[in-house]
Amino acid sequence: MPNISVIIPTYNRAGMVKEAIESVLAQGYADRELIVVDDGSTDETERVVSSFAPRLTYIYQDHQGVSAARNRGIVHARGEYLAFLDSDDLWLEDKLYRQMRFMESHPEALICYTDEIWIRRGVRVNPMKKHRKYSGMIFPHCLPLCIISPSSALFARRLLDEVGMFDETLTVCEDYDLWLRIAARYPIHFIDMPLIVKRGGHADQLSRKWVGQDRFRIEALVKLLQREPLSAHQRELAVSELVKKCSIYGNGCIKRGRCAEGEKILAISSRYSPRETETVS
Repeated sequence: MPNISVIIPTYNRAGMVKEAIESVLAQGYADRELIVVDDGSTDETERVVSSFAPRLTYIYQDHQGVSAARNRGIVHARGEYLAFLDSDDLWLEDKLYRQMRFMESHPEALICYTDEIWIRRGVRVNPMKKHRKYSGMIFPHCLPLCIISPSSALFARRLLDEVGMFDETLTVCEDYDLWLRIAARYPIHFIDMPLIVKRGGHADQLSRKWVGQDRFRIEALVKLLQREPLSAHQRELAVSELVKKCSIYGNGCIKRGRCAEGEKILAISSRYSPRETETVS
């Protein structure tokens, strides 16, 4: 049984997924399996992925979104640890080795993530200050936006038994939602080394395809407040962030003529105040 299950979800990225697969197969840490979940591709993805057989498992499903693809991979995974690689990203060759060395030397740790190299349209760029990484009980730092790339995380599978898998109802920000659920309960350890390459700027990048992503973060925050066993301080922080996001996004919708959407968002905000601790019914 492999120690790590690596899951690559992909959709119509035949060229990019080939390089992503190669970056996994080049890893110095060999006690792993690789599962590629094809989320209904209509290009040459199946041919490309199948050319790597039997060094990976290829799973095809009808197009359902990245969360469903990751969850399908989780169901088939056999490893004690899980690692995800988005099909437009790459790993440096010692990524898994360094993370497993950290986990083995810190047996109390259940999840760790790494720093990143950002490439936009073929050019290396520097992340902004808001994308700064933190280590430990980082729940407050996870509230404004997603600071953990799925491609950089390695975690014990049993975490998902406790907090649940990716939310398939969220079109984007599904990673933001999952990291909040984990960060509310456990420390998330940061390895201050750039061990992944995030490639952006292409047309099918989800963060470009879906503008106004705070509407999905608002949905995730409402769910968090309604369902998760937050401490009083965590709840206060989450409510404050929710009210802020609702105000900015709701008023922005109204300004742009999307009044019904804006009023709906502001109605969510009106049910909360920074001092409220009761769950919305």
